[in-house]
Amino acid sequence: MDAIDVIRAKRDGGALTPEQIDWTIDAYTRDAIAEEQMAALAMAIVLNGMARPEVARWTEAMIRSGERMDWSALDRPTTDKHSTGGVGDKITLPLAPLVAACGAAVPQLSGRGLGHTGGTLDKLESIPGWRASLAPAEMLRVLGEAGAVVCAAGPGLAPADRKLYALRDVTGTVESIPLIASSIMSKKIAEGTGALTLDVKVGSGAFMKRAADARELAETMVGIGADHGVRTVALLTAMDRPLGAAVGNAVEVAESVEILAGGGPADAVELTLALAREMLAAVGIDRDPADALRDGSAMDAWRRMISAQGGDPDAPLPRPNETHVVAAPSSGVLARLDAYGVGVAAWRLGAGRARRDDPVSAAAGVLCHAKPGDRVTAGQPLLTLQADDPARFDRALAALDGAYTVTADGGDGGGDGAAVPEPLPLVIDRVG
Repeated sequence: MDAIDVIRAKRDGGALTPEQIDWTIDAYTRDAIAEEQMAALAMAIVLNGMARPEVARWTEAMIRSGERMDWSALDRPTTDKHSTGGVGDKITLPLAPLVAACGAAVPQLSGRGLGHTGGTLDKLESIPGWRASLAPAEMLRVLGEAGAVVCAAGPGLAPADRKLYALRDVTGTVESIPLIASSIMSKKIAEGTGALTLDVKVGSGAFMKRAADARELAETMVGIGADHGVRTVALLTAMDRPLGAAVGNAVEVAESVEILAGGGPADAVELTLALAREMLAAVGIDRDPADALRDGSAMDAWRRMISAQGGDPDAPLPRPNETHVVAAPSSGVLARLDAYGVGVAAWRLGAGRARRDDPVSAAAGVLCHAKPGDRVTAGQPLLTLQADDPARFDRALAALDGAYTVTADGGDGGGDGAAVPEPLPLVIDRVG
């Protein structure tokens, strides 16, 4: 095999053979293909796409580049969830212990935030003592004790994907549905779960802005799951406004605990239950997860999970040094609250990172006091910005300029006469 021949085949619109794919992923993992050659191939894939057999084989080759986890020693079925990321998307935190409380095991490998989207591990690390890095034996122990584990993927899991993802991030080749789908699914299949529920976000705060693109991504990932014997379904869900009321790290942990205690914002509760029902149905467990929120068993599972990973579920969460209130400019209806603008504001306050090695602030973030459709009064708090350094407020406020609209009746218009778009339904569609 020769890297140039593989690049040319895809450059010219051809389909890569299984042998070419296997050789390419193995050689790249062993540093036998130069970074510039893999970048050229990635760009050719961005421009010319991949057929389903190519995507399935590409995913399989990335899985084979490392270890595959095995949970057969557990006495309960395994099921997991993956979200494509958004603003205020803390759903993994209440969801994993909720599903565990209903009788399934949830081996959840999660990531860190980058840019305007938050990371599950960053959120959980705001809990004193909690550890993200666990060896496979520790993961098995936590699953046995708590029924759920949320941790970072080890270096042995799909190392080809880790290397390729870093390359795509700096070569303008992230926006490829085959490469996104194979990246997500290679890690999730290598994780060893028996069933997978995907939460594919749509809207300004998501990577997929259009429902058609999100549906294509969902269909591609569901197909990969089927090809590898993992029961997979996907929900397309709204990310045109923040999910819940909290955007940040510690503030999202606090909101997750509210959900587990039977409260929390209605949209975050609704999505948590919708995903939990899909996860439980996929492994044949006939139980309404709403019961586990009401009877306290989900909260018990949360406390066991946090404690088993070294965290103190009773410890106070970090508090910000400074706050700044953004007030409603007029009375009327909050017609729009843009997820991307709020996400960038939280990022600039310190809740996110621009580079993978940047530190994050546990206390920074945004609290949303109103949702689109709520009636507000002039001067009423719309948002509270939280930061460790007040110098961060100006840039956060700049991100919010034009990110919200208050109208007299919630209908069309605003100061510029532009039409206010109808908000997306929380659950847009189901694939699988």
